[in-house]
This record gives sequence, structure tokens and C-alpha cells, in this order.
Amino acid sequence: MSCRELTFDTRAFLTQAGLGKTILRYAKNKVIFAQGDPCDAVFYIQEGRVKITVLSTRGKDATVALLGAEDFIGESCLTSQPVRMASATAITDCCILRIEKEALLNVLHCERAFSDLFVAYLVSRNNQIQEDLVDQLFNSAEKRLARTLLLLARFGKEGGTETVVPKISQETLAEMVGTTRARVNFFMNRFTKLGLIDYKGDGLEVHSSLLDIVLHE
Repeated sequence: MSCRELTFDTRAFLTQAGLGKTILRYAKNKVIFAQGDPCDAVFYIQEGRVKITVLSTRGKDATVALLGAEDFIGESCLTSQPVRMASATAITDCCILRIEKEALLNVLHCERAFSDLFVAYLVSRNNQIQEDLVDQLFNSAEKRLARTLLLLARFGKEGGTETVVPKISQETLAEMVGTTRARVNFFMNRFTKLGLIDYKGDGLEVHSSLLDIVLHE
């Protein structure tokens, strides 16, 4: 497909359906794609939260990431990987743009503005994965939990505080932190008593003061 000579609107591309693009809605707990499915599209989260999980050969399920609005999922389809290596599941009601592999490759090839945005996103995700590994290797469970909550609240990205995923389970947090549910419960109670987090209805408000736990030696 040849490249167009018209001004490209990145926002419109990511918010509107079109050739090779479909807007889909997923209810809470609905599977977006499953481990082992064909790797044929990338998804862009317009609204909602999604968890990425991996199932081991022994049948153990682990949550490796929680993503939200303006995040991409399934970008490994752009490599030669034939099937999904992880599953993506909606943990709130979601509105997601499904972009066919060929449609995405075409816009990456033709539109500099979009390719710059996409590459910057991939670099940012890669940096976070490396930080997650360092976190697991060197930090205590308490620091890892504090950092996970700050990431869920998108601290530093959207400013201030934000309500984290409604009713996110302590089991899911334990999987991400690499500890037990009992330890997560202990630290969550401690953070609450210190005024670092507050339960607000079905959500959790994370205060920037929680960063002190991460920075404290």
C-alpha cells in the first residue's frame, strides 16, 4: 500500500474505527486474547484496565502487568511470533481499538508522527520491565508493593492521585509483587494507617506520599 500525502491525525487513528481497525467493548473479566491464540493484531486501550497473565506448563497463572488507557497490548504480533505468549483480560469494562497487523505496519511505515509515538511507547515499556526486574531482585516486598500501587495510579504520568482499578484483589497484587496475600494484606493495612492510601468506595486512592516508602533506605 502506498503512503498518503495528507496530514496524519494520530489521535483520530487511535480513537476511530476504519480500514483494519475495529472498536470493541469488553465487559469486566472478559478475555481479550488468550495465550496460544494467533498473533494477528495489536490492541489500544481507549478506556478501562487490562491485566496480562502468563500460564506456566505446570498450570500456575501469574499476573505480569496491569495496563490502562493509552497503553498498547499484543504488540509482539509485529515480530515473527506466531501465537500469543500471554493472555489479556479486562479487569474493568473496557473500550479497545483492535488494529490488524497489516494496518499497523502500514501506518508505522508511512506516518512518522505515529511511528515516533509507538517507538517511544515501546521504549518506555521496556524501561519499566527492566525496572520491574531490578525491583524484584533488590527491593523488599513492602517497597515492591508500594511501587506497584504507584504504577497502577500512573503516578508521575497524569499527576496527583488517581483511583486504582476497582476491587483489585490482593491475590493479583501478590502475584505482581512476588509475595503472599497475607503479606500484601499486612502492608496494605499499614499503608492505610499511615494515610498513604485510602479506600474510596470500590476504588483505592494512592497518595504521592507513598513514594516515601519506595525511596526510604
